[in-house]
Amino acid sequence: MHHPLLQLGALSLVPTALGGVLFGLALAAPPGPMNAVIAEESALRGWRAGFFAGLGAMTADACFFVLAVLGVATVVTETPGLRRVMVGAGGLLMLWFAYGAVQDAHAIAGAEPSVTAGDSRGFRKAFALALTNPYQVAFWLTVGVGLLEPGVVDVASYVPAIGTDALTVQTGHPVLLGGFFGGIGLWITGFPAAIVAARARIERLAPLVAWVSAAVLAGTGVLFLLRAL
Repeated sequence: MHHPLLQLGALSLVPTALGGVLFGLALAAPPGPMNAVIAEESALRGWRAGFFAGLGAMTADACFFVLAVLGVATVVTETPGLRRVMVGAGGLLMLWFAYGAVQDAHAIAGAEPSVTAGDSRGFRKAFALALTNPYQVAFWLTVGVGLLEPGVVDVASYVPAIGTDALTVQTGHPVLLGGFFGGIGLWITGFPAAIVAARARIERLAPLVAWVSAAVLAGTGVLFLLRAL
């Protein structure tokens, strides 16, 4: 039988776990090149391909997490030349993947896309994009470092109607980090499923998603190149 104090301690970590999930969703959900790749892979090749694309981005976050713990990631912000190279490389990759998305859109214009081939393709694309994205590194050097450092954040104190101590998140706790990656996991599981479900209901959704993905990747790629120059 579990001791009541242990049960109370576990319950006190529930807000921390929920806070981690919310942080993870806040990082993964906003529109951008990574979600464009996930949407494209899901629409063209099915849920597995979309999930693997999301897993590629999540794996990059895990790498940045390790680098942030070791303090290696600060080299990027302290070396402007390296940051510029990363931005330029990311821009070129996005333009290349945008070209591939246009080719995919043309290829499936008159046929049903395969839902089994190329599961690892999306993983490689998202992983490469994430590794060359200095803004993802910047996240781990700012918000990420805050999550890693031991402390307490009273989220409810920022909402007067709720009152203090209603949602206390313990930063630096393994439960928070587990919830964080759990939130990302929820997104990379649910988002591809939503795209696949929509594809089953809306005729010709797959090429449309491919065109939108190409536009997002091309636009972001051009923006990255301009910033690199």
